[in-house]
Amino acid sequence: MSIIFFDDNARQTLLPLTYTRPVADLRIGILTIAEKWAKHLNTDHSFHTADYLQAKYPAKIEADNLFINGAVCPDENLLEAVSKLQTGQALQYNEQLLAVRLNQTDAINFNPEAKFDNIINYPNLFVAIRYPEDIFRKNDIELRKDFQLLTKGRTSATISATNVIIGNDFFAEEGAVAECSTFNTTNGPIYLSNDTEVWEGTHIRGAFAICEHSQVKMGTKIYGATTVGPYSRVGGEINNAVIWGYSSKGHEGYLGNSVLGEWCNIGADSNNSNLKNNYAEVKLWDYSTQRFRKTGLQFCGLIMADHAKCGINTMFNTGSVVGVGANVFGAGFPRNFIADFSWGGAAGFEVYMLHKMLETAQKVFERREHRTFDQTEQDLLTRIFELTEEYRIF
Repeated sequence: MSIIFFDDNARQTLLPLTYTRPVADLRIGILTIAEKWAKHLNTDHSFHTADYLQAKYPAKIEADNLFINGAVCPDENLLEAVSKLQTGQALQYNEQLLAVRLNQTDAINFNPEAKFDNIINYPNLFVAIRYPEDIFRKNDIELRKDFQLLTKGRTSATISATNVIIGNDFFAEEGAVAECSTFNTTNGPIYLSNDTEVWEGTHIRGAFAICEHSQVKMGTKIYGATTVGPYSRVGGEINNAVIWGYSSKGHEGYLGNSVLGEWCNIGADSNNSNLKNNYAEVKLWDYSTQRFRKTGLQFCGLIMADHAKCGINTMFNTGSVVGVGANVFGAGFPRNFIADFSWGGAAGFEVYMLHKMLETAQKVFERREHRTFDQTEQDLLTRIFELTEEYRIF
């Protein structure tokens, strides 16, 4: 059976994070949403997403196909309900399509907005991602679930006796290295993936996860619930942030209640505010409505999409959204919404010309031997540049 993750209207409300990936490729907890389902179901997966993303994330249709909503995170009850679906049956929650099982002919013509005849209503609550802030807001829930999923029936590797581990919910994969650091699991589990490094003098308070081939630099302070994705490097002070991978926040400075996409870089001594001076509710720019949306949150920091970067001493206001490929620098607080492929800062912005941005992306990819900045990647970013032109009004 082919497992295919589909995007519903959450793809629009999750922009700019979903310009570069299907919804199910979002990382929350330790794994991406697609990886969670695939590990539970013990199978491969593919994606039904925007046309321009399908070259990188192709759909694989077979005789028997199970379409799963990419914004929905699995749990025990939901897994059972989805696994019991028969061909032609759809699982819904308050008219939201959660999953549907289709034969090859119907799968080729699949439309997530279509009406299905054989509907099963799902009665339970579940974790779903609808807005960018949901990723850090629900990260604690998903990190704990993923920790149980990845460590069940297994024994942690041994790390150096120079470390202090408080509590019992600590797990290190083979190849994880840490020295002279403290790991406090009394408020949540701590997971160190393979070939990760935690350098001397670091203090980590769970829940926390670091994914493969990433490093935490000396003297870093991390508060839960925080995830550092693969091939990343972090330092300074981090609180309730999710860093997807291939990104660097390697220096002093504060990152809190935030999400960083892939291939991002945070300059030295850069900070984000996560609380307004008047303690008011934070608003975030919403691409689907083209206006600022109330989040219901008092603490909400920085949402930064893939390939975005900032120079040293950058100061981000509470509730800042930075689009794909933006490059931010200079003194003062830049605006709360920085459009995709913008170049500048508080003094003003101009268009970050596509060929210049692609040159930078090429150099960044070259730093990772297992990743190639191929034509597919270039075409994807070129299409996003076209799609986001309307927001670059300087």
